[in-house]
Amino acid sequence: MQDRIEDLESHIAHLARTVDDLSETVSRQATEIDRLTTRVERLMRREAEREQDQSGGIYLGDERPPHW
Repeated sequence: MQDRIEDLESHIAHLARTVDDLSETVSRQATEIDRLTTRVERLMRREAEREQDQSGGIYLGDERPPHW
């Protein structure tokens, strides 16, 4: 009976450690997702502003301007 209790206690300790590790991982991932979401929103705003400021054409470096 004592061995069974020790096995269960050991198993519970292992599970508790696993839960703590997973909780830390999820917390880090949530922070990273928040950071990346902020960056994507900033990039989308910047791109929308850039599109709004452009005259409508896309300039490629090796193209001649339309007046040539």
